Amino acid sequence: MQWLNLVAYSVSQLVLIVWTQRAVTAQRHLPRIPNLLQNAAQFHAPCSLSPAPRITVIVPARNEAAAIEATLRSLLAQTIPIAIIAVDDRSTDATGTLMDSLSAQLSAETVAAGKFLSVVHIRSLPPGWMGKTHAMALAARQSATPWLLFTDGDVVFRPDTLERALRYAEHADVDHLVLLPTLILKTAGERMMTAVFQSLSLLTWRPWKIADPKAKHESIGMGAFNLVRSDVYRATGGFEGLRLEVLEDLRLGYEIKHRGYRQHLVLGPGLIQLYWAAGVFGMLHNLTKNIYATFRFRISLFLGAWLGLLIVCFVPLAGLFVASWCVRVVSVLSLLMIALLYQQASRYYNRINPAWVFTFPIAAALVLYAMLRSVSLTLLRQGIVWRGTFYPLRELRRHAGPLR
Repeated sequence: MQWLNLVAYSVSQLVLIVWTQRAVTAQRHLPRIPNLLQNAAQFHAPCSLSPAPRITVIVPARNEAAAIEATLRSLLAQTIPIAIIAVDDRSTDATGTLMDSLSAQLSAETVAAGKFLSVVHIRSLPPGWMGKTHAMALAARQSATPWLLFTDGDVVFRPDTLERALRYAEHADVDHLVLLPTLILKTAGERMMTAVFQSLSLLTWRPWKIADPKAKHESIGMGAFNLVRSDVYRATGGFEGLRLEVLEDLRLGYEIKHRGYRQHLVLGPGLIQLYWAAGVFGMLHNLTKNIYATFRFRISLFLGAWLGLLIVCFVPLAGLFVASWCVRVVSVLSLLMIALLYQQASRYYNRINPAWVFTFPIAAALVLYAMLRSVSLTLLRQGIVWRGTFYPLRELRRHAGPLR
C-alpha cells in the first residue's frame, strides 16, 4: 500500500510541475504579444497606404448564406482601399446569389474610394484538391496587390481592422500577420468549451514565441485572418502546394516560418468576430475534421497525446480522493495552477469569466471524447467528409506535411 501512495505522489508531483511551469510561463510571457488596440506608436505610424488598394481580401465560402453578406459588408466598410475576391465554392444555397447581388449594388462612391468586389463561382472541384485550398489558390492567382488576406465567409470585421493590421505589418516589417479572432459565444456550453480549449492550448503552444525566428517549432496560421505579403505567399508555393491539406492555415504558417520569413501573432479583441459553432455539439462536430489531422493522421502520436492529456487533466482530480494527505495537497496545488491558466487565457484571448474553471472536469472529458470521436470516425470512414465532399484517408496522409 505504501508503494502505491509513493507512485501516486510521484505522478501527482510531475503533473503539478507541468501545470505550474505552463501557468507561470504564460503569466510572464502572454503580455508580450502585441495588441492592435493599444496606443503604441507602431500601430499608428505612417505606412505606404495609397488611394489604390494595397491589399486583396480573399473570402472562400461554401453554403454561408447566413453570414456571407455581413462579412462582405464589413469588408467594404473598411477605412482603407480594398480589393475583395469572394469565391462561391459550389454552394447549394444562396451564397453565390448574395455575393452577386452585393457586387452589383456597389455605389460609385464606394468604387471611387478604392473598394472593389469581384465574385468567382466554382461549379466543380478538380481531383486532388480540398475545396477551400482550391478556392483560395484560384483567387490568389487573380490578385495583383502587395498584400493578401485570407479569411472566412463568417468573419465580421471592425471598420479599422485592416488599417491597423496593415500599419502594424508594414511598420514592423512582417511578412505574415495572424490576428486572433474574438468568438461570439451565445450559450453556457460554448463558453465552457472555449474556456477549456484556450487554456489547454497553452500546454503545448507558446504564442509569444511566434515572432522569434529561432523558435522554428512555434508557427501559426489562422483561417479567419492570414495576412501575408504576396511575394512571400508565392515564394512558399502558397495553397498550390497544399492541395489536400486539411489544416491549410497551419501548414501555410509553418512553411512561411520555416523558410525564414517574419511571422507575428497579434491580439485585438473585437477587431474580427465570428460564431464558430452552435453549442457543445456544434463544437464537437467541427473538431471531427481537425483533431486527427493535427497529429498528421498518425495513431501513435494521437494515442500518446490522448493519454498525456488524460493524465494531466484527471490525476489532480483523482488525487483529491486519495488517502495520502501529501497527494491531496499536491492535487489542490495543481488545480490552483489550472485556475491560474484559465485566468491568464481569459485575460488575453476570449474574455470568459475564469470561474468556468469549475466546469473543467466536464469540459476536459468532452475534449478527450472529441479526440476519440475524430479518430474513430476518420478510421471507420477511411477518410473525412467535409462540407459535402469525401476525402480518402490514404490521400490525406500522403499530403500531410509537418506542422512543427
